[in-house]
Amino acid sequence: MGSRIVTMKRQAAELGRIRTGYSRPNADPSKRPIPVKSETFVLSSHSRDYVAAAAELWGGEVEQWTPQNQRVEQYRVITRAREIRAILPAGDPLSQSYEMWSGGGCSRRCDGEVERLSGQPCLCLARYGPDWHERSPREVCRPTSRITVMLPELPDLGVWRLESKSFYAADAMAGGVDIVLQATDGRSMMPVRMWIEQRSVVRHGETKNFPVVMVVPSLPKLRHALAGPLTTAAALDPGMLTERPAIETGRPDYLAEAASCRSADEVREIWHRANRAGHVNRDGTDDLSRQLMQIAAAIEAGVDPVTDEVSGRDEAELDADGAVEAELVEDDEPPTAYPAAGWPPVTPPGGGAR
Repeated sequence: MGSRIVTMKRQAAELGRIRTGYSRPNADPSKRPIPVKSETFVLSSHSRDYVAAAAELWGGEVEQWTPQNQRVEQYRVITRAREIRAILPAGDPLSQSYEMWSGGGCSRRCDGEVERLSGQPCLCLARYGPDWHERSPREVCRPTSRITVMLPELPDLGVWRLESKSFYAADAMAGGVDIVLQATDGRSMMPVRMWIEQRSVVRHGETKNFPVVMVVPSLPKLRHALAGPLTTAAALDPGMLTERPAIETGRPDYLAEAASCRSADEVREIWHRANRAGHVNRDGTDDLSRQLMQIAAAIEAGVDPVTDEVSGRDEAELDADGAVEAELVEDDEPPTAYPAAGWPPVTPPGGGAR
């Protein structure tokens, strides 16, 4: 059995970056390149193979490129993809802070209340007040969001990092990731859709345009995203969730529990528990409710819900088809206590109308 340094971060290898903009050369070589906001995703990496695979998948041309203020040449592709599918790794893949960088590296890193490097209260807030973020980036820290995702259609095991310095995008990105974390508790991967959404805001009579990277779960239905941690197979192939048995969605196997019940009342309690957990509709029109109703009716009629064998009944009580006539039971509880479709039904499993 191997061991780990407990104080060391355990991070997957970073294979490249996902960007929402690029730069083009300035007509005046003495001036800095001109930044361009992209409507499609831009991928860059030290590996030409990764970028070439992205170009083949999402379009665009592979080109050599050197990031600003760096000397090491990389590769990048300005894809034609406005949306890409990715997987959020387990844990919290989002890191956010207010940062100020200089030639010597990061000089400030703040959580909005405390500047972590110095331990002092937020310097920008103290100096410029609550609207400090509207000032020039040369004067104040910039909100920096970094999110890591896996791109399952590209080679090798590792993550790609997307970085945004937009104040408005930071809030939208955190909201999407927090929904995922609430559903999985950070204990599993989650397939997501990512796209660039152009937005605008009016401040002091001036319209400001900015891109926001939206990150939302990519699953057949919302309930799949909220049902709890996913298996690795489901994260890689979300389509399998449409046919996945209930026990694999993270919910109890209510049908197996009901089949072992000795009375219809016990089955009703299971339905109530499933209803409180949001796994059945209150009106009883969903498949699980109908199956539980059938099991309850079978038990009321003296039929084993697993084997369909009749117990404790004389042959005289069977009709021509060999089925048991169900007894109607009056309930003292309000109509809303059980599904409006009727509880229990008068149709035992495997039989027609009685």
